[in-house]
This record gives sequence, structure tokens and C-alpha cells, in this order.
Amino acid sequence: MAETAQEILTRMLLNTSEEQDRSVGSFVFDVEKAAAIEFELQQLKIENVSRKLDIYNLSGNELTRFVYQQTGVRRKLATKAMVPVIVSGAEGSQIKKGDVVSADDINFISVEDKTIDASGSVVVLVESEFAGSIGNVPAGAINKFPTTLPGLVNVYNPEPSTTGYEEETDEALIVRYFERKQNPGKSGNSAHYKQWAKEVLGVGDAKVFPRFNGPLTMRVVIINRNGLPADEDLVNATYEHISTEMPFGVDELLVESALAVPLNLNVTLHLVEGYTVGIVIENIKNTIAAYLAKSAFKTNFVSYAQIGALIIESEGVLDYENLLINGATANIPIAEDAIAVMGGINE
Repeated sequence: MAETAQEILTRMLLNTSEEQDRSVGSFVFDVEKAAAIEFELQQLKIENVSRKLDIYNLSGNELTRFVYQQTGVRRKLATKAMVPVIVSGAEGSQIKKGDVVSADDINFISVEDKTIDASGSVVVLVESEFAGSIGNVPAGAINKFPTTLPGLVNVYNPEPSTTGYEEETDEALIVRYFERKQNPGKSGNSAHYKQWAKEVLGVGDAKVFPRFNGPLTMRVVIINRNGLPADEDLVNATYEHISTEMPFGVDELLVESALAVPLNLNVTLHLVEGYTVGIVIENIKNTIAAYLAKSAFKTNFVSYAQIGALIIESEGVLDYENLLINGATANIPIAEDAIAVMGGINE
């Protein structure tokens, strides 16, 4: 721990000859005081450098740079959600690259030029205006044209958008750093397959099941960076990446998404005054979903008691009773290749 300027000055004065005037205001005192202040600053700088030798004291760009220099692992950047929409209108009408559709106040930008044919509709790929999970919206949410587009009358997304990911957190990057340092991939071992899977931009975590179908077979199960089952595009991208990296001699490589185990809750809620049931249920869903995403692949059961605690923590909940999870008052087992996801509440 760095010394204070006063501590340094006291020691310097004690080491100065008693023949010198060391009283406050003397020449010796003033010179040594100035030096002590500078020494304190230098000690603080040295201490700061020493602290940065511990990865847990790093954050942001410093952490990004350190991890890359030590392991070659790059921080995963935020991505924009992409989803197909169906645009309807008069035959010959066009939607052009850069045209905007929206889900309330969340804009999506067309990334291609399309012309409506005699069927009266066309499928167009759109991308969220901003990167991150803000672009993840339910099916049917994209239903507006913020500005009138000639000949176009309707738009909707038949499937949810799920590929908007936040920038990889410091915590997640440190996990990948230690995975690479402490359990390095070697010659196509299980750690290597996990490493290759997690190199894919949208993959949040992976489990590897060697010899799942006999010798020289590998099964890799993945989830996305939002802690949810991976979509088909992400599964295919992961398969392609691993295929280019794995050694010769593997007879079968299977890449799959984790199975989803929905948690459906029935519960009697007592609300804080001023809150409505609909808003509180949405708050509970968000609280539990965030917990499940963080714990995906890290436990083989969902704690009944933990779900109760999360309900109490949710905004607008005063108390609850009669909680059932999937019809029971017990922990919910989760298979090795599955993750729990939030289902419905009182539905």
C-alpha cells in the first residue's frame, strides 16, 4: 500500500542529521516536503501498475487488450438483431435498402431491395437500428411504417428476432480467459471443441459430449449469448466453424441447440398498492428470465426456493403464496443438454 506524503516526510526527517534545522518552515523541511509529495505520487503510480497484474482489477479496454495479448481471445462485440419480415402491398411496389419499419419505437432497417410480385407480398430481411438486445422483439411486433412508403400497406415479422446481443461483459470475457489458460484445447480434445464453439459470435456457452454415438464422434450443444436456445442459423454457423478447425478422423460431428425446459408458474400474488397484475407478472417474468439466462448450463436443477425469492424481489410484489412450478412444489431437474427458460404465469 502506498505511503502518504506525511508518512514519507516523517521518515525522511528522521533520517536527516540532527545538526540540520528540521523545523516546519525550514529549508530542509520544505525541500523534503516537496520531495515527499512527489514520492507519494510515484508510489501510487507503481501501486496502480502492480494492481493491473491481477486480471480482476482490469476492466473495459484494458481488460480487452490484456486478454487478447495473453490468449488471443477477442471480446465479442454487440450485434444487431436481424429478422425476416413480410411486406404486403400493390404489385410492383418496392421496399429498398435503408427503408424503415418499426416495432413501436424500435426501428428496423431493410438490408435488401425487394419488389412485390403478383402474390401481393414479399419477404425482406431487416436489421435493428441499434446493436444489443433492444432489437429482440416478439413475433408480430414489427408492424408499422414510420414513414409512408408508396404502395406498401402492411408489414409483420412471423418469427421473433433473437440475434441482438450486448457486448460481451467483463465477467464473461474473464471466464473465457481462464478457460483458455486453465483448460486449453489440445489436439481436438473436449476443451478444444468448447473453445471453437465459443469463438462463434453468437454463442454464449457450449457443452461437449465426446463419443456420443461411438468412438470418433463429437456432440456439441450450444446456447446463445442471451442464455437462450440457439436458432438454426447459429447452430449452422457453429457447425461450419468447428468443421474447419477440428482434426481429421472425426467420423461424426453433431452441433445442436440446448433443449428448452419452460417453467410455467401458478401463484397467488399480493401486489404493492398502485401496481396492476399485468405489469407485475411482466416484472416477475423479466426477473426470472434474467436469472435463468445467467445460470444456463451451470446447474442441473432449478431451485423452487430460488424462484420464490425472485418473485419476492420483483417490483410490485408484496407477497405471494401457493406457488407451483410446472404443477409441483419441488425443484425442477434440468438435463445436461437442456436449459430452463421462462414460460407463462397463471396461464
